[in-house]
Amino acid sequence: MSRKVVRSSKFRHVFGQPAKADQCYDDVRISQTTWDSSFCSVNPKFLAMIVEASGGGAFMVLPLAKTGRLDKSQPLVCGHTAPVLDIEWCPHNDNIIASGSEDCTVMVWEVPDGGLVRPLTEPLVTLEGHSKRVGIVAWHPTAQNVLLSAGYDNAVLLWDVGSGQALVELRDLHPDTIYSVAWSRDGSRLCTSCRDRRVRVIEPRSGRVLAAHLEEPMNLQELDTSSGVLLPHYDPDTSMVYLCGKGDSSIRYFEVTPEAPYLHFLSLFSSKESQRGGGWMPKRGLDVSKCEIARFYKLHERRCEPIAMTVPRKSDLFQEDLYPDTAGPDPALTAEEWFGGKDAGPLLISLKDGYVPPKSREFKVNKSILEPRRSQTCSDGGSPGALEKLTEDVRQLQAMVTEQERRIAVLEAKAAK
Repeated sequence: MSRKVVRSSKFRHVFGQPAKADQCYDDVRISQTTWDSSFCSVNPKFLAMIVEASGGGAFMVLPLAKTGRLDKSQPLVCGHTAPVLDIEWCPHNDNIIASGSEDCTVMVWEVPDGGLVRPLTEPLVTLEGHSKRVGIVAWHPTAQNVLLSAGYDNAVLLWDVGSGQALVELRDLHPDTIYSVAWSRDGSRLCTSCRDRRVRVIEPRSGRVLAAHLEEPMNLQELDTSSGVLLPHYDPDTSMVYLCGKGDSSIRYFEVTPEAPYLHFLSLFSSKESQRGGGWMPKRGLDVSKCEIARFYKLHERRCEPIAMTVPRKSDLFQEDLYPDTAGPDPALTAEEWFGGKDAGPLLISLKDGYVPPKSREFKVNKSILEPRRSQTCSDGGSPGALEKLTEDVRQLQAMVTEQERRIAVLEAKAAK
């Protein structure tokens, strides 16, 4: 009689634990748009979700602690003139988020510490370069202020957000709609999937395609017969891959190893309700005291439910084998260095003593691109000079409000001490 050998793994018994009802976010009208993005992005300070909104596109930003039933008057980020299709927090500044929309623009926003007390309608920067709707935004993992966008015009643009310029435009690499884009860990490569059923590995600055089709898979896993879109998440610290599908009610997770068969199924988390999307918390936002190695924010039709992935351990001590040094919030390169040809891996931090999100960091943007674009004549017949004066008054008022918010933050910090 042969005996089946079970592969040893410290992640074999990882289990998913849904948050209690009072730790969920209720009464959220998740977007009904049919685009296949995750509709959600999260970091150690904020949770952002794309929501239904009248008169344009909007998404909601909540401090992580603001759980429970939300007020219907909750302010939104609502500067787009058409539905928002994708959002992503900046990995180097927890107060900065980018959004792509059907209005063909990308906008970059700054959320104040503590969240929104009024609707946010003025972005830091509006990036215009796509001729059709923008379905994907993705920040560079190690270079500051570098943002990727991909649109229905089959183009990938690489922006220096500080100057508001698209310094690289990849317009001839994809013959059809781009479904997804992912950076390598050091940002030296891109991987894209396209409607033409090809996966491309691209050197982004030169536009050179390093591989255009993967005919022989390293491993083949049959999941189910559903045709829903899969949302993969890879954790380089644990070499684990999590797969959840839109319209599905489960999360499958696997471990990747350097030897064949390379991909090993670990377990499955299932719940009764299917997901419309969801976001993964960066490793620095997890609770290491509970051996939490991942956290998924699952979007229902009217609700967001955090699900913690935990390794069962009896010891209360820090588990070093579960938490190698991980990517921190500091960039390794400037935008100029990366566009100039340099590459660097992430700057790592230890989670041994936990991670405390810093106060909002300064986001440097060329002041000239912050001025709102105005037509030379007013619709009501006003003169260009009057409009310019009004614009200047608004700018001064915005500067005054910003200064007051800064002073309040300083006073709060002093009071806390």
